[in-house]
Amino acid sequence: MGSFFSRLFGHDDSATDRTTSDTETVRRISRELDRLDPDEARFLAAFAFVLARVAHADLEISEDESRRMEEVVRDVGGLSEAQAVLVVQIAKAQQLLKGGTENYLVTRELDRIATREQKERLLRCLFEISAADESISLVEENEVRLIAGELKIEHREFSAIRSKYNEQRSILKR
Repeated sequence: MGSFFSRLFGHDDSATDRTTSDTETVRRISRELDRLDPDEARFLAAFAFVLARVAHADLEISEDESRRMEEVVRDVGGLSEAQAVLVVQIAKAQQLLKGGTENYLVTRELDRIATREQKERLLRCLFEISAADESISLVEENEVRLIAGELKIEHREFSAIRSKYNEQRSILKR
């Protein structure tokens, strides 16, 4: 039987380059979720990192955003509160350390492993995180739009989901 790493990322032990399809960020968060099915852990790791990406778009992750991320991760992953806190803390730390270089790579990994429904759920969650402080800034909205493009979500779908958050969009407030 292969190592946990091999099972988690679907590589066989003879693979020489284990970094070709998975990023260090996804691997680190995934290892913390050892009790989950490896595919679930991989998905949740990428999901949490992308949440942190949007929360950090304005260069600050507020307490409200952190708490909302914990709720979302707990709901999406079926985790305990302690596990959700851990996942969010790791995702935030990885975002601060490697966000600039890992953002696209992690989102590309998520595009590869997520279903259409999971991608749409993520998009709704990204707006929820952005609206945690009752206002979605233009920089946060633009980051969500960028992620939607990386996930190959059509603009029509993006606009339909975004419209549910019009009251919180700072660009529409007077």
